[in-house]
Amino acid sequence: MSALQRWVQLPAALCLIAPFSVTASPAARASDLGMNSAEQVISITQFSDVKPTDWAYQALSNLIERYGCVAGYPNGTYRGERAMTRYEAAALLNACLDRITEVTDELKRLMKEFEQELAVLKGRVDGLEAKVGELEATQFSTTTKLSGLATFVLGGNTFSGSAQDLVDRNQKRFGATTFNYDVQLTFDTSFTGRDLLRTNLRAGNFSFTNNSFGGAGPSSLSQLEVAFQENIGTRGDGSDVVSIDRLFYQVALGDFTFTVGGVVGQEDMLAIWPSVYPADTVLDVLTLGGAPAAYNKNLGAGAGLWWQKNGFAISANYVAANGDVGNPDAGGIGTADAGSTGTVQLGYTAEQWGVAAIYSRIQNGNDLIVYGTKFALNSFNQAGDTSAFGLSGYWQPAQAGWIPSISAGWGINTTSYSQGENESERVSTSQSWSIGLQWENALVQGNALGMAVGQPTFATSLEGGTTPNDGNFVWEWWYKLQVTDQISVTPAIFYLSRPLGADTPSGKSFSQLGALIKTSVRF
Repeated sequence: MSALQRWVQLPAALCLIAPFSVTASPAARASDLGMNSAEQVISITQFSDVKPTDWAYQALSNLIERYGCVAGYPNGTYRGERAMTRYEAAALLNACLDRITEVTDELKRLMKEFEQELAVLKGRVDGLEAKVGELEATQFSTTTKLSGLATFVLGGNTFSGSAQDLVDRNQKRFGATTFNYDVQLTFDTSFTGRDLLRTNLRAGNFSFTNNSFGGAGPSSLSQLEVAFQENIGTRGDGSDVVSIDRLFYQVALGDFTFTVGGVVGQEDMLAIWPSVYPADTVLDVLTLGGAPAAYNKNLGAGAGLWWQKNGFAISANYVAANGDVGNPDAGGIGTADAGSTGTVQLGYTAEQWGVAAIYSRIQNGNDLIVYGTKFALNSFNQAGDTSAFGLSGYWQPAQAGWIPSISAGWGINTTSYSQGENESERVSTSQSWSIGLQWENALVQGNALGMAVGQPTFATSLEGGTTPNDGNFVWEWWYKLQVTDQISVTPAIFYLSRPLGADTPSGKSFSQLGALIKTSVRF
């Protein structure tokens, strides 16, 4: 009796049979037939070429029912009417060996018959496992997710007013149409499912000094000629150099969430963001809950803790913009020159609305308050401290329609100084506010329409007791077209009524009108 005949008659090994005859041709290898391994089949319906009308249909069904499997080809076929090579026979034998609990004499003889072919298959499997191990060693962790955002802005500005010399200087410096970009790559890794390691890489060419759409943000007026610096979220010098924009670790422990990082933002450590405006940022100052001093988004070395339960939340955090500097006279953590912001926030959120109160203690002179009139920002650049308080909230309809969501907020700040000149002209009290309206699914499903108005930080009282003629209204209008799930195009216009505030020449007017098209690509 041949080995194959013994195999066919061997009850414990019947589940190994696919084709019914074996050829010993050395030229016909399993790899030539696209079959380096066989697969266990536990249901007769898994064979694409076996039909209930076939004569062997019932026999195969009985084998599966009795022994748990029949080995077939990897492509889901049985090929019952063709011969098989010894390599294929060995693969079929190997596929169901783990189903056999008793090794009989007949099975031993069968395994001996195919000993050489089984050894070759084992070598191939070991080689594949080694290569897979090498690939796994070089791949990202299976718990790491990469997401990207590329933003392109095409836009320009025009200036007007009776302060003709000021208009001409700004028109000459910032009157050209520009095309700029910002790219972010975010790596999020979780080790336990309740923690987050975030690394954000960023690059862009929104230059602080040469482009009216760059720098630290809207209404950030560092010099007389700079009337407005629109910010789509970019911070830095816009030098086209990829840098680490975020690097922090966050872990949830019960109702508490703890965050620590070498580069972490104030907003990364707040349990509540008290605004649902906007769907797509145009002017960053109008996204900060009406309190751009309290919500200053300080970025640097920091740590924070928040508690959140049943809608209520309490957050506390500390960020040192100069926390990576070893010289205590120029930086460090907890020093007078740390460029620090200490923040406490209390809030509550429900299904359709939320409200939050925030207090921030800010070290002046570190460009942490960047949204305001030029007159107010000049005072914040002097050594001292600012206590910033904000009250913000939002409401949104249960269903999108003609009724928009409403996001509003107000901020008030008091500033004290350690030294300096022109004390009677320094700002002691300043305020800010904003209101944002947003219509979801406006005109077309998936699109959004928005409008916001407000006043960035402006002086309301000076140390000398006088009230300055400060203030600047900011408006924006935009419509977001959701082209695909990943691509959106947002045309927008914006207007600043008096960006220099009290530094506007007496009896003169100076304003700015701008327009842009922002394209965002998420991947």
